[in-house]
Amino acid sequence: MTDQIITLPLTCFDSEYTKPKHIPLDMGDVVVFSSRSPAKTTVNEDALAVIPVNDSTLVLVVADGVGGFPAGETASRITIETLVNSIRCINNEETHIRGTILDGIEQANEKILDLKNGSATTVVVTVIQDNILRAYHAGDSTIMLMGNRGKIKYQTVPHSPTGYALESGLIDQSEAMQHEERHLISNFIGSSDMRVEIGPSIKLAQRDTLILASDGLSDNLYDHEIVATSRKGILTRAANKLMAECKNYMVSPHGDRICHPDDLTFVLFRLRCKKHS
Repeated sequence: MTDQIITLPLTCFDSEYTKPKHIPLDMGDVVVFSSRSPAKTTVNEDALAVIPVNDSTLVLVVADGVGGFPAGETASRITIETLVNSIRCINNEETHIRGTILDGIEQANEKILDLKNGSATTVVVTVIQDNILRAYHAGDSTIMLMGNRGKIKYQTVPHSPTGYALESGLIDQSEAMQHEERHLISNFIGSSDMRVEIGPSIKLAQRDTLILASDGLSDNLYDHEIVATSRKGILTRAANKLMAECKNYMVSPHGDRICHPDDLTFVLFRLRCKKHS
């Protein structure tokens, strides 16, 4: 029913979810999860937002406060809140969403630089408008779009030395996951030379699955494992399995895998299935 559909922005900061949360929206279904690293007692530096703009437009955001920098949770919160406030100013009849997203990220970057405390965050943003996907990112958090049969239709390239090496074929995913410089990033919010990479426009198919995630996901699961878990079936079930598998690899080494405990945040989305009469 319409009155059961969430229409207001949902944000999560310093969250400690015990299980993924399902969010019904007018245009599709979202499942979110966020929790801190099992190896620390300090705050979860990740943040996320689910922002319904109107009946045909949805914005999803994940921000990952950069580890090793001070106040990562502050940087991720500022980024999310600035984007939410920027998107609230959109005129529903004439949605200039691209400029709004870019302006919001630029404003967040300026606010974080103004703190003068060295804090930083990555960000991934997806806009789904009339079933067309457009992605924006700065840093090494992940956006992945997959089809029901397992084809990866789109994936961001991490702004990091290992991300570029992996994309160019110099190393494979196993080597990237174990690389000693895997946590170095070359682009982030809170930098004077920050840049936003904009992805192509992609038409979403009915059973496509979209994932946005902090690097707690990609540091612990290979792409084919993420796809195998997420590409079909009940979305909440896929989210629960992603959560469990990541947590397992974070605390216990398996074979040649190294434990990568980290804050873990992800957002899964699928279009609402159309009912045929």
